[in-house]
Amino acid sequence: MSAWEDLQRTAGPVSRETFERLQAFEQLFLKWNRSINLAAPSTLDDVWRRHILDSAQLARIAPAATRWVDLGSGGGFPGLVLAFLLVERPGASVDLVESNRKKASFLQSVIGQFDLPARVVAKRIDDSYVLVSAPEIVTARALAALPDLLDLAAPWLTKGARGLFHKGRDYRAEVEESTHRWAFDLVEHSSMTDPYGVILEISDLRPAKPHESLA
Repeated sequence: MSAWEDLQRTAGPVSRETFERLQAFEQLFLKWNRSINLAAPSTLDDVWRRHILDSAQLARIAPAATRWVDLGSGGGFPGLVLAFLLVERPGASVDLVESNRKKASFLQSVIGQFDLPARVVAKRIDDSYVLVSAPEIVTARALAALPDLLDLAAPWLTKGARGLFHKGRDYRAEVEESTHRWAFDLVEHSSMTDPYGVILEISDLRPAKPHESLA
């Protein structure tokens, strides 16, 4: 299977041009990573699968969504990758919340170079709520344990947004801990790139009542 076919299998229909732009982004990412720590060194031998395809699979889970916010965007995963995939979608936008100035500069550089439908919100997450209004999807990858992640995303998730959060093999313990503070609907999507990973789709977030667990 070619890399383009692998991308389409993971993300859904993708144009050849978008595939080539993502390949160019991969090289730009590796260039910037030499001076800014954008990803764990152990993952750099397979950026395409471990970061780009891993991010792109969210597009298959929420194919109709056009308004996204990515928390703690870092090197652009999944937010920048989603922006590449949404470039041909009228009205699409991705807000990238990243407080680290060097990483925010990287994100802004990529957005400008590729004319992506995205903007950088160079703030702490808890300072970004008034700047990011009514997203449909909230994403985060390798940012925090799920209980803390739900607290951070609650201003959007309690108002109708859905969360799509990458998690590893210990996710069940994080889900259980989260139910002490929150009730929510949960769909578990097996990762298409990591045999031990999942994407947790969380909706209808609300404060937990006594004896109420996740739906």
